[in-house]
Amino acid sequence: MSRLACTPHGTRAPGEADATPMAGTTRTPGVVGATPVNGTTRTPRTPGEAGATSMNGTPSTSTAGKAPAPTTGRTPAPAAARVAGMEDRQGLDYVLPLRWEDDAGLEELTAYLRELSRHARVIVVDGSRDELFDRHAGRWRGLVTHVRPDPGLRFANGKVNGVTTGLRLARAQHVVIADDDVRYEPAALAGMDALLAGADLVRPQNHFDPLPWHARWDTARTLLNRAVGADYPGTFGVRRSFFWEMGGYDGDVLFENLELIRTVRARGGVEYHAPGLYVRRLPPDVSRFWSQRVRQAYDDLAQPARLALFLSVLPAAAAGLARRRFGALAVAAGLAVGLAEAGRRRAGGRRVFPWTASLFAPVWVLERATCAWLAVGAALGGGVPYAGRRLRRAAHSVRSLRRRPEPLGPGPDRAAR
Repeated sequence: MSRLACTPHGTRAPGEADATPMAGTTRTPGVVGATPVNGTTRTPRTPGEAGATSMNGTPSTSTAGKAPAPTTGRTPAPAAARVAGMEDRQGLDYVLPLRWEDDAGLEELTAYLRELSRHARVIVVDGSRDELFDRHAGRWRGLVTHVRPDPGLRFANGKVNGVTTGLRLARAQHVVIADDDVRYEPAALAGMDALLAGADLVRPQNHFDPLPWHARWDTARTLLNRAVGADYPGTFGVRRSFFWEMGGYDGDVLFENLELIRTVRARGGVEYHAPGLYVRRLPPDVSRFWSQRVRQAYDDLAQPARLALFLSVLPAAAAGLARRRFGALAVAAGLAVGLAEAGRRRAGGRRVFPWTASLFAPVWVLERATCAWLAVGAALGGGVPYAGRRLRRAAHSVRSLRRRPEPLGPGPDRAAR
């Protein structure tokens, strides 16, 4: 992952003081391998401070070569406040954007929300059709805040409408955004809360559980991403005040997660990549897995160097076959497996990623190489279908985002100042 020379923003929520900045790359106490993307950051909680613990509950130590400078003006919320979801900086809010076509997973999700509501204030923004919405309202009454997306939001990517609506209703400074297939454990929620003490955006690491064959196939993508930089999870932690300081993010793109990451960077925010903060994710069914192949490859249009690499794979493989260079092809496949295995071993990944997932790396590379060409064809044809619309742009570059006006204008936090 590139390390951009962004500096922390200077405006905080009312009454909140900035932490002392510290130059250089640090390891965040409490999460294996958590590092800031930016070169200058606010420091997270120091070892020994309330809330600064490792994911196994033991006190953590800094591995940056020296102890982090103490923060100022940040008192960790007591445990009771974290559970109750107190206002402003205390507690943790959880935003779940949802748009279902059927209720096949309703019982399982309801059980998850029941447990989750003990640890965070949950806001479900539900774009499902009326029949399903009413059924959800009955099942989740008393468990969560259940609302429709704000009708004033007209982004083509409906998930961004849900996220933005949820952030408007959130009261806590620390907010988790998660897809409907993400399943947090209490320890992961606590880890996210701790990391958000020193960041505006936190990227944890998803892993599939259970692991049918197609989940292992898709896990190979995760492992390769981890080996060369960072994966793109289905969940983030965000600081609510900064989300509104940057004016939200553009929802007229397909790769909305990358758009959020790049908007934070463009606005000078602090992003933490936490490859050791593991959050379980349910795998899709096989039909959905296949339906996602070209759409996920389309995301690479926002990353030209990556797209060019995958577009070159099929011609190179065809040339190797034509010249009967089978040994070179076998070496290339072995390198893909080795690279995936390096990603699996990063930040304690062996405890959640099976070794068999690394063996799928050559298969996934061929899949992405094929779908990259299909994605380019889709772009030339006007974009890819998404929720009844066509989206042409994958995501904006950081440079263009610095020049663009804020998608939503001043948010509620700034309007109150």
